[in-house]
Amino acid sequence: MHTGETAAQELVGVVGAGAMGAGIAEVAVLAGHPVRLFDSQPKALDKAVAEIHRRLTRAAEKGRITHAHANACIDRMQAAAALEELAQAALVVEAIVEGLDAKRQLFSALAQIVRPNCILASNTSSLSITALAAGLPEPARVVGMHFFNPAQAMPLVEVVHGLATAEWVTQATARYAERWGKRPVHAQSTPGFIVNRVARPYYGEALRLVEEGAASPATLDAVMRDAGGFRLGPFELMDLIGLDVNLAVTQSVHTACHGDPRYAPSWLQRELVAAGRWGKKSGRGFYTYGAGAEVPEAATEAAVQAPSRVGLAGDLGVAAALAERLRTVGVDVVKLPAAEARLGRGYFIAGNVVIALTDGRSATRRAAEAEHPNFVLFDLAHDFGKATRLAVARADQCTNNAYQSAVGLLQVAGYAVSQLDDAPGLAVMRTVAMLANEAAELVQRGVASAADIDLSMQLGTSYPEGPLSWARRIGLAAVREVLAHLAAHYGEDRYRVSPFLVRKILGGTEF
Repeated sequence: MHTGETAAQELVGVVGAGAMGAGIAEVAVLAGHPVRLFDSQPKALDKAVAEIHRRLTRAAEKGRITHAHANACIDRMQAAAALEELAQAALVVEAIVEGLDAKRQLFSALAQIVRPNCILASNTSSLSITALAAGLPEPARVVGMHFFNPAQAMPLVEVVHGLATAEWVTQATARYAERWGKRPVHAQSTPGFIVNRVARPYYGEALRLVEEGAASPATLDAVMRDAGGFRLGPFELMDLIGLDVNLAVTQSVHTACHGDPRYAPSWLQRELVAAGRWGKKSGRGFYTYGAGAEVPEAATEAAVQAPSRVGLAGDLGVAAALAERLRTVGVDVVKLPAAEARLGRGYFIAGNVVIALTDGRSATRRAAEAEHPNFVLFDLAHDFGKATRLAVARADQCTNNAYQSAVGLLQVAGYAVSQLDDAPGLAVMRTVAMLANEAAELVQRGVASAADIDLSMQLGTSYPEGPLSWARRIGLAAVREVLAHLAAHYGEDRYRVSPFLVRKILGGTEF
């Protein structure tokens, strides 16, 4: 059996001089490796090498590395005029166009050039490692080494093993990642691996809400940032990634999962891609970029008077900090007897309006089922004690005065309030429930551990908390309830509850 060579002096080859390939090359050379970067387009190659040299020089000027280190890195970082210059590499990472045929052809060519124990790693974000390795003389040395953009800054690397990948290859690849200052996580070669699979609902639910007219992209981005705690809202993030790239990943996962409606592509995103509105790189996506571009504002309710006294029925659970915020600003929060908590698990009542955390039903449905017209639901926040915005929805039966009382109550607690149309589960709650549901599926299928999935979503996509950890705080039964209500509302398999999530609830165990 071969043993992977991971010493810093071992030659590393990188194929593909785009932003990702150049980033990977820079990471490797900073870790002490001699690096050869190849691209089929000589101008692109020269530009990438020059840019790497410039970044290294600038890092030294800013004191992030020494001038001696920068100069040594520049000496080790060289362009390769032909693939044959990678013949002595211990590791070759490809970062070319995201296409199965193109990557297979490259690996087939490399297999005839490199040493028998050279690891062939693909930076693919969603293609099957098993399929990439099929037909190669030594498929055991093919592995996924998925970096996140920008590779220089993002700490996560998914180490993905196909059916034929040798154990020594995955272990050696993980050691490379660690040597380069990254945090490797191991995953099976399944559609989307960990991050791109679990993250699909972050985009899919936001797109659906816009398609249904529930809110604008700017409003939903603000809600997901200011309430959900996400670094970027879904539409900002899609524009940054590139709508064409994001759509391609969704289509790849959807196709690989045999058309599962959980991953169904959005018609709105298809239209934007067809129109050439790919996001930041094209100057226009969900937003417009460039000098003088108007920045749309989130819908925010005007300030209204707040009630000075509210009743609190039942247990607010994950939203308990909301009551503390109200008390802090002088609102008299009166705990009602348990017998009076007839309209839900936990809620406020101000005058004749019920103000409750969404449970996946629409406000209109809850009002009808409770035979109480004045219902206003508020969305989940990652931390109700620190959030600066909450989304709300009002029942169709709710009077304006009752709605204004609810808005005023949340405003006096320090939240900007964004009204969404009465969409079940609102924005943050339905998204987090779907993220957790997807994560549970991957744990059950053995793709990765619960801990690695949570870590991956925090390091790879900057989520404020791993979805399974977040689900535990909400309560697994509450997450199941949200999903069940969404499934009942839409009548779609998209929102089916993971059997593994149900098993955890029934068994009283955690992930």
